[in-house]
Amino acid sequence: MSPGHVAPLRALLADRPAAWGLGVVLAGSWLIAASSWVSVPMHPVPMTLQTFAVLLVAGLAGARLAAASVITWLAQAAIGLPLLADGAGGLDPFSGPTAGYLAGFVIAAFACGWLTDMPRLRGWLAMTLVFLAGHAFILGAGWLRLSSLIGPEAAWASGIEPFLLGALLKSVLAVIVVKLAERWVRRTATD
Repeated sequence: MSPGHVAPLRALLADRPAAWGLGVVLAGSWLIAASSWVSVPMHPVPMTLQTFAVLLVAGLAGARLAAASVITWLAQAAIGLPLLADGAGGLDPFSGPTAGYLAGFVIAAFACGWLTDMPRLRGWLAMTLVFLAGHAFILGAGWLRLSSLIGPEAAWASGIEPFLLGALLKSVLAVIVVKLAERWVRRTATD
């Protein structure tokens, strides 16, 4: 399969030792961690660039590496490293208002990575729709958890509605970056 028809990092890793994949997983987890620190304080859930980073890693690395990156990021946070929004770490975020979103990141990373690895879904519009679906997974999982804490209407008003425009913008931005990376990989492969 040509480099433009699979996740760009998967194309680059095709002939590399497995340790390179581990490097991609660690780099992906740290990219997501860095995106966590770009935060707009909101209650009960802050607005960050995490969803952008999760979708970017999915589009660049494919399902397995993206899901592994998210799980690695969450594991590092769970042991106490300050890698979540507002520098949070430890186990509290996994049982509080953000727990649903954190679970949704894993689902979205795998689903979006798997879907965008299909050549027919690597086009601009198709990938944008896939990434919007990824946001829907994340926001839906977040809404389910928040609903159990503050009720469905309040969860929608504070945990979904304020994030809808950002979801659209971050989806489009992630597609642009993935498509630029594809172009670079194609040029590198032909040189």
